[in-house]
Amino acid sequence: MNVPAWLWFATIGALAAVILADLFLVDHKPHAVTIKEATYWVLFYVALAGLFGLGLWFFAGGQYAGEFFAGYITEYSLSVDNLFVFVIIMSSFAVPAIHQHRVLLVGIVIALLMRGLFIAAGAAVINALSWVFYLFAAFLIYTAVNMVRQGVGGDDEEWKEPKVVGLIRRVLPVTGEYHGSRTTVRIDGKRWVTPMLIVMIAIGLTDLLFALDSIPAIFGLTQEAYLVFSANAFALMGLRQLYFLLGGLLKKLIYLSYGLAVVLGFIGVKLVLHALHENELPFLNNGEPLPVPEVGIGVSLSVIVGVLAITAITSLVAVRRNPALAD
Repeated sequence: MNVPAWLWFATIGALAAVILADLFLVDHKPHAVTIKEATYWVLFYVALAGLFGLGLWFFAGGQYAGEFFAGYITEYSLSVDNLFVFVIIMSSFAVPAIHQHRVLLVGIVIALLMRGLFIAAGAAVINALSWVFYLFAAFLIYTAVNMVRQGVGGDDEEWKEPKVVGLIRRVLPVTGEYHGSRTTVRIDGKRWVTPMLIVMIAIGLTDLLFALDSIPAIFGLTQEAYLVFSANAFALMGLRQLYFLLGGLLKKLIYLSYGLAVVLGFIGVKLVLHALHENELPFLNNGEPLPVPEVGIGVSLSVIVGVLAITAITSLVAVRRNPALAD
C-alpha cells in the first residue's frame, strides 16, 4: 500500500482537528457526561471509522479496507478491557465527575502519541526482520494463556501506579487537591502540579502498557503502518465515550477476558503461519518459504466478530441468570 506523505499529514491533521474540537467542547462547559451524550459520541466515532473504512474500500480496495476493519475491531475490543483499569484509576485519584472526560481525552492523546512511536518502530523492525513475527506470535499466545488463567474478573484491582508517575511526584511538587481542570497552579509564588496532570499521565502510560499486546496483535492482521495507526487512532478516540456509556455494563462482561484470549491466540497462530510463509531463517527449510496456508482477512474478520459477539451474549445471559456473577 503506497501512502503518500500528504495523506499521512491530512489524516493526522483531521484527527487532530476532531480532538481539538472535542477538547473545546469539554473546556467550554465542563460537566458530567450523561448516557445519552456518550451514546451520541460513540455512534459518531464509530460512524467516522466506518466512513474511513469505506473510503479505503473505494480508493484502495476491499483487502485494505478489510484489514482496517479487522484491526479497528480488535483494537477497540482490547481497549474495552482497559476500561476496567481506567475505572480503578479514576477512583484511586478521586477525579471529579465533571473533569473525567477531559482526563480521559488528554490521557488518550498522550497514549496515541506514544503508540505512534511504537507503531513506527514495529513497522521498521518487521520490514527488516521477518522472523520478528515469531516473537509477536509467542507473546500473543503467552498473553492469551495468561488471560485464561486469570479467569473471570482478571486482576485489574491490582493496578499499580506507573514508576514514571511516582518519579514525577518526587521531582515536582503536587498539590493535595484539584484546582478545577488546571494541571498546574501558582501558590505563594511557587508553581505546583495538580493531581489532574498526574492522573492524565497515569491514564496515558497505563494504556501504553496495554498496547504491548494490542500493537503486535494488529500487526498480525495488517503490516501497513498507515492502517495500524489509523485503526489505533479511531479505537482510542471512541474509547473515552465508551467509558461513560458502558458504566455498570463492564461488570456484566464476565467472559470478556476469555473472548479476548481466543482472539489473541487466533492472531498468534495467524502470525506463525505468516512467518512460515515468509520464512527467511536459514535453519528452517534452508531459508525458503514453507507452503503453509495463510488465513485471509475475511476469515480473520469473521472469527474476531463472531468470538466477541458470542462472548458478549454469553456473559449477559450468564449474569441475567445469576446476578451474583457480576460481583
